[in-house]
Amino acid sequence: MSKGILTKREREVFELLIKNNSTKDIADKLNISEKTVRNHISNVMQKLGVKGRSGAVVELLKLNEISL
Repeated sequence: MSKGILTKREREVFELLIKNNSTKDIADKLNISEKTVRNHISNVMQKLGVKGRSGAVVELLKLNEISL
């Protein structure tokens, strides 16, 4: 099990996001709505206290929650 900062789904969303997938691409791949994708991204940004997707990616990389 991971450090527990991200849920399994949040991790899946960000792993697709860093591979340059759009919100729509991620929604299609995970069989969820684009709004749900945006909600997952917003939740992670809130957890990390950052503004913007790129800030979240940088923090998640620093925390070894995701890898490139």
